[in-house]
Amino acid sequence: MGNLKKRWGITSNYQLVIIFVVFAINGSLSARISGFAMNYFGINNENTHWIPYYIILILLVLPLYPFLLMLFGYLFGQSKFFFPFSKKMLKSMGLGFIFRS
Repeated sequence: MGNLKKRWGITSNYQLVIIFVVFAINGSLSARISGFAMNYFGINNENTHWIPYYIILILLVLPLYPFLLMLFGYLFGQSKFFFPFSKKMLKSMGLGFIFRS
């Protein structure tokens, strides 16, 4: 854990626990929201083959994840860590134009 704290620039174990909690909440919630969105549009396992179902699910989760990460990072007081992390993630997805000044 010491290497992870050093790599992320974290000083305390408390910050590390908060960051892990934010990642856990964010991953679960982004998958849940994407599932609800797919059900709203009538896409589910019963009427869609599993390959397009999971491709659509991944395409919904990937852009949603960094935005929720920034939101929950802010709510848990770790925005200094999560904002640059999310910006880097969005830039790698080709959505970096959102943060151009």
